[in-house]
Amino acid sequence: MKKITVLLLVLSTFAQFSFAQEKLLTMEDAVIKQRGALAPARLKQLMWIKGSNDYSFIENNGSEDVLMNGSAENANIGNIVSFTQLNTALTAAGQNNLKSFPMIQWKNAKQFSFESDKKVLSYDTGTKKITYDATRDLGEDVENIDAAAKTNNVAFTIKNNLFIYDGKNNLIVTNDKDENIVNGKSVHREEFGIVKGTFWSPNADLLAFYRMDQTMVTDYPIIDWTSRPAKNENIKYPMAGDKSHEVTVGIYNVSNGKTVFLKTGEPKEQYLTNIAWSNDEQHVYIAILNRDQNDMKLNSYNVISGLFEKTLFEEKQDKYVHPMHAMVFLPNTSGQFIWQSERDGYNHLYLYNNDGTLVKQLTKGNWMVTDFAGFDAKGTKAYYTSTTESGITRNFYSVEIKSGKTIRLTTGDGTHTCALSSNGNYIIDNFQSTSIPRNINIISTNGKNSKNIFTAKNPLNEYKLGQMSLFKLKSENGDDLFCRLFKPVDFDSTKKYPVIVYLYNGPGVQMINNTWNGGGDLWFQYMAEHGFVVFTIDGRGSSNRGLAFEQSIFRHVGVVEMKDQMVGVNFLKSQKYVDANRMGLFGWSYGGFMTSSIMTRYPDVFKAAVAGGPVIDWSYYEVMYTERYMDTPQSNPEGYKEARVINYIDNLKGKLLLIHGAQDNVVVWENSMQFIKACVDKGKQVDYFVYPGHEHNVIGKDRQHLYQKVTDYFLQNL
Repeated sequence: MKKITVLLLVLSTFAQFSFAQEKLLTMEDAVIKQRGALAPARLKQLMWIKGSNDYSFIENNGSEDVLMNGSAENANIGNIVSFTQLNTALTAAGQNNLKSFPMIQWKNAKQFSFESDKKVLSYDTGTKKITYDATRDLGEDVENIDAAAKTNNVAFTIKNNLFIYDGKNNLIVTNDKDENIVNGKSVHREEFGIVKGTFWSPNADLLAFYRMDQTMVTDYPIIDWTSRPAKNENIKYPMAGDKSHEVTVGIYNVSNGKTVFLKTGEPKEQYLTNIAWSNDEQHVYIAILNRDQNDMKLNSYNVISGLFEKTLFEEKQDKYVHPMHAMVFLPNTSGQFIWQSERDGYNHLYLYNNDGTLVKQLTKGNWMVTDFAGFDAKGTKAYYTSTTESGITRNFYSVEIKSGKTIRLTTGDGTHTCALSSNGNYIIDNFQSTSIPRNINIISTNGKNSKNIFTAKNPLNEYKLGQMSLFKLKSENGDDLFCRLFKPVDFDSTKKYPVIVYLYNGPGVQMINNTWNGGGDLWFQYMAEHGFVVFTIDGRGSSNRGLAFEQSIFRHVGVVEMKDQMVGVNFLKSQKYVDANRMGLFGWSYGGFMTSSIMTRYPDVFKAAVAGGPVIDWSYYEVMYTERYMDTPQSNPEGYKEARVINYIDNLKGKLLLIHGAQDNVVVWENSMQFIKACVDKGKQVDYFVYPGHEHNVIGKDRQHLYQKVTDYFLQNL
């Protein structure tokens, strides 16, 4: 009787589970809602409150958003300010009301700042008042607002010039009339980890800023199709092997209004990366990389004179050095700093004295430090995230500066994205895996306490999904290649299914992770519902696997990547459920280059393919990225010729659809236009679609249109 009861319970549970999972994804679900209603729920704007063990987040009480706070040390949850109360304070301060709760940043334990109407405002949780208006009424051209942490000083740009609001007045930092000289904005096309153009000193008395002279760079036309007639809007686009822009760094003194430019020397075509201040504000450090990108010098400059002081150390590589992170000084001392480097083949932490003497390598192994989080209050421990366990997982660690003792602070096989409190006592651990949508825990860095503050429900619980698996294959030289495969819904091993291979396989990107949905889009599941096997492999050249893995593509992009994609293809062909005569290929950007390359270099493999925003000729791509991996066209003509997709058009057999954004300023439209012209000249029929108004990525509501077009193409041809 007990066995019957258990069986009935199992059958009942299975029936409920099966009934619950009968919904199918729509295209809107797969493309638009995958980052909204169908993404694992989260605590909005979850962050540490600076200078405390408290955290804050946004919660909706049913009628409005409310900024809440919790404590790492107890279960108390409090109400800081509601959306209505914030607007009331804005009205009292003579400011316009907000339409939604703004993105905030904690200045200290009592004040947070936010942007509104091109202004930086600050709310005091004690007085309940807006305490200052940082940029006053400067109009719609205000950009790149950078508020100092310790003062009311705010840097901002208007068009190509830099300004500062000092709490009372707007100070003019630069006044360049030539719009091709740009101040206070990111440079070098945001390579080398560069994401902004202004850098406040520790006490906000001084501001370092980039000045970029683009007058020598060729204009490139981008057509605005919204006007009648259409008009040309030139951008500066330095192509591989051509003249690049010239960058300098200025130091502006807020108290006396004077600017000193650092004497960074010749040649002018070099990369000024990873700017950092000394704690005493007497020195600025810049990682200066030569244009060949194989020689990096970490230089110190005097703030008063702008003169070069010394090279702390130098890093050289036969292929390239890729500095991505500024030095970080230990707290409570200006005597030592942490530097991140791939010099031993993997990104690790190194401890230096401020005179450039290497003290020790803090982390070591055949794995990558993927994020440096900071220190404890005394500077005795450093905290970081790494791939120690696996290339597709992330865990959080502490390392003792003195002894080198390392402790893993997170548990669970998957991806831990962690934020360290300002005092280093606790971390917020945002954890996901292929089976866990999201768990958020507060963990003490001494390893003694841990508590869950949020658990997300499975947002896809009602949907009928294909089975996903993560696994490894081997490259020709024995490297592990991580793979992700979605099987069709209602999979039948006796049937033959068409396949879509989705790929990128270029530097700086990792497609596969042990995280929710394996790091993939819901569109993959949508195609699984339509009877497709969907497969991805991260081949050599892709990110977070070490220098040798990435640099295997050097001077010959596309070659080993295509070989590794064929490893995946051969695996698929070995599966009895795969129809090798109905295989499709889809990639965007570097993936578009790979897609068009494979269709013309391995023409008998794929029946249909879609290449989005593809690089067709690397001599038409920008200097910084291209020359890192390919050198210049002048020094590596055979490599550029080998990678030029047009040279192989005669081989094209399958159906190929190219898609491009008409305003693409990353992979310029000329790439795919060249390909189309060559196809016409060769008598090759291909399909083509352009998205007016979109740059390199098709975003917003039009993204659903894009994926419907891609889906229809595979349904029609496979």
